[in-house]
Amino acid sequence: MAYDDPKTLVSTDWLADHLNDPDLRLIDASWHMPAENRDAKAEYDAAHIPGARFFDIDEIADLRSDLPHMAPPVEKFMARMRAMGIGDGHQVVVYDAEGLFSAPRVWWTFRLMGKTDVALLDGGLAKWRAEGRPVDDMAPVIRDRHMTVSRQADLVKDVTQVAAAAKLGDWQIVDARAADRFRGETPEPREGLRSGRIPNSKNVCFRDLLNDDATMKDEADLRAVFEAAGVDPQKPVISTCGSGVTAAVLDLALEILGNPRHAVYDGSWAEWGMYNDLKVATGDN
Repeated sequence: MAYDDPKTLVSTDWLADHLNDPDLRLIDASWHMPAENRDAKAEYDAAHIPGARFFDIDEIADLRSDLPHMAPPVEKFMARMRAMGIGDGHQVVVYDAEGLFSAPRVWWTFRLMGKTDVALLDGGLAKWRAEGRPVDDMAPVIRDRHMTVSRQADLVKDVTQVAAAAKLGDWQIVDARAADRFRGETPEPREGLRSGRIPNSKNVCFRDLLNDDATMKDEADLRAVFEAAGVDPQKPVISTCGSGVTAAVLDLALEILGNPRHAVYDGSWAEWGMYNDLKVATGDN
């Protein structure tokens, strides 16, 4: 099936049909794990979908925090978007190089700021290029546009709220990392972090929600993946991962399934795994 919802996911066909719309704004939100030694900005400069702007997840963030790419302050988000020529009345479409990996984090950030006219390109740049569609290396023409922001605090959770949920069970905590990291069987990619998971959390690796071409599975399959992991996709969910990036893939899937209450733990394991006074679970229990 093809998703064509301008608030969640749009297909490559949809984007091709709307690429020249005057109020469309494209964002390349590619980001790579540090161990990959890839430069997302350099790759964007070399080839991107025509008209796309580059969103630097590590810079458009709260740099006052020691944690990686935490959600930016409202004022910073507004200033960066204005500098990118993105504002009120625009339909935003976000993509990344891999398909659905880092772009959902930016989709979630827009929603956190109260902006709902934002969708993800299903399958991302990889699918776009595989279909022989155009890319170029030209900088976009920027025209200033005012942006009105209203932060939606219910879409993000902090460590205190997550610790309470782990104890009370009023929110399901769902971890998007790979199963071996969830069980604490492999070292974390970031130095200084313990291995394991938040107690009473469930595991739905974000890749299990995607097809082989990195497009989103259909609704029936999404629901089946959550249920197989012991998660009720209609009850409140806090999504977590390594550093708050792929947790947003789970958040996107829950939005598609019509779940009215889902949020991202922004600090994720980069925060939880750092503090020895926070309990850690390992293994299959």
